[in-house]
Amino acid sequence: MKHLAYHDADRVTVAMDVDYPDGASTGWHAHPRAQLLHAIEGVMTVRSEAGTWVVPPSRALWLVAGMKHEVRMSGAVKIRTVFIDATALDHLPKQSRVVSVSPLLRELIVAAVRIPLDYPGYCRDARLMRLLIDEIREADVLPLHLPSPRELRVRRICEGLLADPASSSTAEQWGRQLGVTARTVHRLFVRETGMTFAQWRDQARLLIALQRLAQAERVIDVAFDCGYASQSAFTAMFRRHFGKPPSEFYR
Repeated sequence: MKHLAYHDADRVTVAMDVDYPDGASTGWHAHPRAQLLHAIEGVMTVRSEAGTWVVPPSRALWLVAGMKHEVRMSGAVKIRTVFIDATALDHLPKQSRVVSVSPLLRELIVAAVRIPLDYPGYCRDARLMRLLIDEIREADVLPLHLPSPRELRVRRICEGLLADPASSSTAEQWGRQLGVTARTVHRLFVRETGMTFAQWRDQARLLIALQRLAQAERVIDVAFDCGYASQSAFTAMFRRHFGKPPSEFYR
């Protein structure tokens, strides 16, 4: 309930901190303000009707106001979050998205949680908050979103891929189970998720891998369980996405 005080704050931008143990959940909820959700430690998995985001410490999630969501924790998670009245500011994202957290943005978020709710409008604290907003506007958008399909046949495939990320079943094989052609499977995936079948499966594997790495599982186990032929293949994929190997990601 700590966040309720921040909903009614007089200032446009306010920030708070809250820590959770491994496996904890916030439960489903929404905020009347936009939210920049960042964890300086641990990994957050955020679910909404629009899909799922996995957010490691080098990233943050921009959530638009009013979006109902749930946050689950992988590892001990230290959340530092910024609530923003986006109606009072220009050029902020109109859609929820994962963004890159630069070293400057990270330090601004950490500093912002120490600022009281009633800080004066013209002071160092206010200038810090304005700079934080500028950094959010400049942050790069990152593809760490897994869209949720509504169509029942596509949803069944997605649930199967999440339950067994190592599965090598092709679109054609899934199509036979559902009584449709591979072409129909591909068409439905693009229509429902904006991704091809292969892209959605690769994204699901990546996000599952992030969650398991946050729980200190061995890289080689994660690689094989997520369908990669070798640890080196998994490491190469991981480096392409994050610029570093998985063994260094959470240090």
